[in-house]
Amino acid sequence: MNADWMRDERPRLAAERILDVAAQLYVENGITAVGMADVARAAGCSRATLYRYFDGRQALQLAFVHREARRIGALVAEEVSGTADPKDAIVDAMLAAIRLVRADPALAAWFQLGDSGLAAQLAHSSDVIESLGAAFLGRAGFSGEETSRKARWIVRIIVSLLTVPGIDDTDERTMLEQFVAPTLAAHDADERDARSI
Repeated sequence: MNADWMRDERPRLAAERILDVAAQLYVENGITAVGMADVARAAGCSRATLYRYFDGRQALQLAFVHREARRIGALVAEEVSGTADPKDAIVDAMLAAIRLVRADPALAAWFQLGDSGLAAQLAHSSDVIESLGAAFLGRAGFSGEETSRKARWIVRIIVSLLTVPGIDDTDERTMLEQFVAPTLAAHDADERDARSI
C-alpha cells in the first residue's frame, strides 16, 4: 500500500484512515492480537509515522472506541428522537445501541471471547462514552445529580448484554423494561422529591 496519502491529507484524515485500517485488522485478527506494527504495515507507513498519530496501542484502541461511540450515539439519538416516554426512550436507545454494535463486524469484534474484557475496560473508563450516555439521559428526560453514575451503569448493562446476550431480542427488551427503566425512573423521581423538600 502506498503511504503518500499520509503526506497529502490533513492529519485528522490520516488518523481516520489509520482507524479504518485498525478496524479491519480487529475484525480479521481480534482486538488483542493487533499491534502497532500490524497497523503500520497494513496502513503502509512506518511505526514512527503511526506513533505521530497515536502514542501507543491503547491510545489507538481508545481513539477507535471514541470514534465509534460518537457514531453509534448519533445513530441512536436519531433513531429514538420521537420517543416521548422516558422509560421507552431509554429501553429503545439501549436496544438500538446493542443492535448497531452487533451489526458492525468492527464493533462486534470487541465483544468476542477473549476481547470482551478490553472492551468493558475501555467502555467503563471512557469519558466520551459516559458523556454520550449522560447527554442521552438528559434528552430522554432523566435528570439529577447522579446522571453520570446512571450513564456508567447503562454502559455496563449494554456491555453485559453484548458480552452475554439474552435468549433473544424479546428477552433483552423484557429485562430492560422490567429492571432498568423502572429503576432509572424511580431513582429520578426520588432525586426530584429530595430536591423539592
